[in-house]
Amino acid sequence: MPMLHNPDLAKLLLRLAVGVMMLFHGYSKLMHGVGFIEGMLESKGLPAFLAYGVYLGELVAPALLIIGYQTRIAAGFLIFTMLTAIYLVHADELLALTKHGALELEVIYFYILTSLAIIFLGSGKYSIDRD
Repeated sequence: MPMLHNPDLAKLLLRLAVGVMMLFHGYSKLMHGVGFIEGMLESKGLPAFLAYGVYLGELVAPALLIIGYQTRIAAGFLIFTMLTAIYLVHADELLALTKHGALELEVIYFYILTSLAIIFLGSGKYSIDRD
């Protein structure tokens, strides 16, 4: 029964879930560019070059989570990326509900909260960090 209580395996699964799912968002930006993000930044009076930071939050940070290197920092980048997405696109939807009663931003909240859990838990022994 030791397999049923394996905090390090749970940490690995959490890192993989967050990292792999976020990589799909980053892959999309890699294939289609970040021009739409540049426009949103400029409309808020921010420099367009900041849009390239999305590659850190949606490609580099998830890759680091997957391998378990600088895990807490990577999770922090992911949180920052999600908070930026809320600021740029979803500020008026914080508690909005879909027609099915779910939170409109539940995926964003999922990434924020699971990344926060990774910061508190660390990467576990199945990682490069091994913390």
